[in-house]
Amino acid sequence: MIKDKVVIITGASSGIGEATARLLASRGAKVVLGARRVDKLKTIADAIVQNGGEAVYQELDVTKQADNDAIVALAKEKFDRVDVIFLNAGIMPNSSLSALKTNEWHQMVEVNITGVLNGLAAVLPTFVAQKSGQVIATSSVAGLKAYPGGAVYGGTKWFLRNFLEVLRMESAMEGTNIRTTNIYPAAISTELLGTVSEASTSEMLHKMYEQYGISPDRIASVVEYAVDAPEDTTINEFTVGPANQPW
Repeated sequence: MIKDKVVIITGASSGIGEATARLLASRGAKVVLGARRVDKLKTIADAIVQNGGEAVYQELDVTKQADNDAIVALAKEKFDRVDVIFLNAGIMPNSSLSALKTNEWHQMVEVNITGVLNGLAAVLPTFVAQKSGQVIATSSVAGLKAYPGGAVYGGTKWFLRNFLEVLRMESAMEGTNIRTTNIYPAAISTELLGTVSEASTSEMLHKMYEQYGISPDRIASVVEYAVDAPEDTTINEFTVGPANQPW
């Protein structure tokens, strides 16, 4: 049941986050949008409201704990509760290890891992107190299989699999009824490719995405399915890609 659920979405200014916000709002969810680009958030939220939905937004840098705490507080202030958090913010400046793009390595760890830790830390006390909640995260097929150029990015996504599985197990042990879902998209046509600065890796990825890329709407529909699942059901993992994908 999606209607009236309060859903926080990080990385909501474009791509998977935007598509998910629009779809869930059309199903009656109350969406709370966070990203660094406030102008884009405003455009998305305004469109949702104009179409009869409910949406609020706030600037969010997931690497800052205070920002994560603030968006949970916004959700509770505006809608009195939080039912779902979609930890979707991420970056993918892939490169070969020999290129030694160490600044980009650390940026990926900060956004893709620390950002997830911060988001969960912000919402977990609420979920524990109400003994319900759902945590959904955007991983990647690179979190299931190793790819050249994706050592660090893939490492951040492999982390998510263990992290959410342990959260599910501990919640079952503690009786807090927190549901978890990890989504493993393949080549999704978003802005992530624009962050790849190494020419050879960028060329390789662009060719792959031109052949196999699919719309962010496909991932949004998977999130919709997970949120709509019965409250006593945890859907642990989805791998999403085109039928002819080679991985």
